[in-house]
Amino acid sequence: MDLFAGLGGFHLAMEKLGGKCVFASELKEDLRILYKENYGIDCFGDINTVDIENDIPKNFDMLCAGFPCQPFSKAGKQQGFNDEKDRGNLFWKIMEILKAKTPEYILLENVQNLQTHDNGNTWEVIRTHLKTLYDVDCDIISPHNFGIPQHRKRIYIVGRLWDKGGLKDFHFPPHEEKVECNIKQIITEDDNSDFMSLREQTRKHLKAWQDFLDLLTKNKIPIPSFPIWAMEWGANYNYEKTPPCRQHKKTLEGKRGKFGVPLQGSFDDMFLQLPIYAQAVMKPNEEFPDWKKNFIKWNRDFYNAHKDVLDSWLPKIQRSGFENSHQKFEWNCGIDKNAKPTLEDKIVQFRPSGIRVKLPTYSPALVLTTTQIPIFPWIKTPDGKQGRYMTKKEAARLQGMEELKNVPNTISEAFRAFGNAVNVEVVRRVAENLLEIK
Repeated sequence: MDLFAGLGGFHLAMEKLGGKCVFASELKEDLRILYKENYGIDCFGDINTVDIENDIPKNFDMLCAGFPCQPFSKAGKQQGFNDEKDRGNLFWKIMEILKAKTPEYILLENVQNLQTHDNGNTWEVIRTHLKTLYDVDCDIISPHNFGIPQHRKRIYIVGRLWDKGGLKDFHFPPHEEKVECNIKQIITEDDNSDFMSLREQTRKHLKAWQDFLDLLTKNKIPIPSFPIWAMEWGANYNYEKTPPCRQHKKTLEGKRGKFGVPLQGSFDDMFLQLPIYAQAVMKPNEEFPDWKKNFIKWNRDFYNAHKDVLDSWLPKIQRSGFENSHQKFEWNCGIDKNAKPTLEDKIVQFRPSGIRVKLPTYSPALVLTTTQIPIFPWIKTPDGKQGRYMTKKEAARLQGMEELKNVPNTISEAFRAFGNAVNVEVVRRVAENLLEIK
């Protein structure tokens, strides 16, 4: 049984182990159509409306579900079971089905944060209810643990009926944290006709930050290990105790905001002249978190130490077209001495937190917006330009879904679906160990 089926990652994994899907459910109509095209199965719609007794087969061995994760994700509001759209409550529908049909096995997937959400209370509620019928275990696994070039940590929850012997002798497949990966395993340079081009504005952003790296190299300045927040260069507004939103106009007067711009005008005028992250609205007596204070301090210290060098480059990202997140830069290549100070052989990702640069080892987790699709700068496109975004085919290969005949037409729809999908190979390995229990 494949609940919240999406592109059918569980279906593909279980099929590789000889399984046959007897019931699938997916809320989105476009994905139901694709499910029918790819697997020949009519997908049920809203699982909340299912007649458990009559719509779901009586005998099936395993319930699989990557139940909606937004209520527990760090990227969302983390509302959990109190989610305003009832996505968190879909776990109770799973419990209804389990109580009515009692399949021997369960295999669930969700975001890593599920285990720590609400100080562990959310996971404790889930575990307690599952354990009324099943012996339950869980683990955090990412595809890169198996050499698959994608960093995507998820919690996998397995269970077996107590009256079938429980999880005796079950072990999750061995998975090491540090495994060598190479993103070029999934790249199809010989077939990149279906790709999303880099906008000229994006190329200008990359050129500006490459100039930054070249400038540091020329002047023998080490690349900072902390995120670059260039808006702090020249700023001296107070931030360590009372955040700007709680300061008085007189406190802000005479100070400098983003890029050293003098704060002037009304309080509202001065407030808007601060870096956008410094405009956060805080509660009375609440301070900026320590990590933000550190980033501000480290950036100011870095600028003050190298002001003469950096001032010649700074105007390049102050020009129009450089939105706030593109004025931040994260060099995530660690202390690898072989990592050249260049973007052309790295994976680049435009994120809300900044332009992130990492080694071409594994891809970051696929996300739901096209602006955050990983960029491969070293690939030459058929039109002779350097660099492009990851393609739909590569995303499918990354998720173990390369055999799918049909995927969403547009790159935005495709990446939304792949970003929500389970990784087929991880599921296959976990399910294989589960089914081997004697």
